[in-house]
Amino acid sequence: MSLPTPRRTRLSGGTELAYVAAGDPSNPALLLLHGFPSSAHTFRDVIPGLARVAYVIAPDLPGHGQSDVPPTPSFAAFSDAISELLAQLRIGRRFIYLHDWGAPVGLQIAMQAPELVSGFIIQNANAHRTGFGPLWDATLKFWSEPTKENEAAATVHLTFEFTREQYTGGLPEDVAATIKGEPWVEDWRVMNRPGRMETHRALIADYKNHAARFDAIAAYLEKWQPPALMLWGRHDPFFDIAETLSWMQDLPRMDAHIVDGGHFLLETHAEPALALMIEFIKRTQARLSQIP
Repeated sequence: MSLPTPRRTRLSGGTELAYVAAGDPSNPALLLLHGFPSSAHTFRDVIPGLARVAYVIAPDLPGHGQSDVPPTPSFAAFSDAISELLAQLRIGRRFIYLHDWGAPVGLQIAMQAPELVSGFIIQNANAHRTGFGPLWDATLKFWSEPTKENEAAATVHLTFEFTREQYTGGLPEDVAATIKGEPWVEDWRVMNRPGRMETHRALIADYKNHAARFDAIAAYLEKWQPPALMLWGRHDPFFDIAETLSWMQDLPRMDAHIVDGGHFLLETHAEPALALMIEFIKRTQARLSQIP
């Protein structure tokens, strides 16, 4: 399934951001934030259905997809870029989909304006120390000892093989066989465009700053208790399954679904995920509309 034609907008810093918008702007807004190393293409199979109940905004994060490479890549800069896009589109209250790299971006946006958060959809997104499984050991060492050698070890996965592993890693063979085409091929092509690898290396280093905010994120979640739907691929080799319990402890009213999928859950379970998201948006929006 193909996405609507991407739009482009120029940000105040001079770079351009690509994004997809779909649906009626009078419907509840839904911000879809993708992860490494993908783009809004991640959501191609759910955007048409979501657009029936929401006004969908799916940006390519800076340095990803068709968006320009930012001058200084960081999750804070990405949050500022997406916030600027939301302001240009005059988006008020919004649901936010958090996935992988999109989690530090979406959470910072949420914490800057918590009263505008209608709810979260959490899909293999880390906000606790429990998410760091064994595959993070080299990265954690790099953060504590930022030497050239440790940086090389922490970024050794910036290869075609690991890009494919993002999609297939940990999946049972019959589940992996349901992935349509080879989406990692396009990801790898884009990753090799000028400035893209440097962006990914910078974000691997900057994710340390996201981890340093885990306590602040926990305090935000405890205070505001935003409505939340979890869709989690249980075979994700990158974010430990223990992370799901941490999210559920922070948000005890969260509707949580652990699915027989992987890191890129929507590649294999788009249809059931779409049904759950539509129901969550409708239910939550109905409740919000009753609040004076």
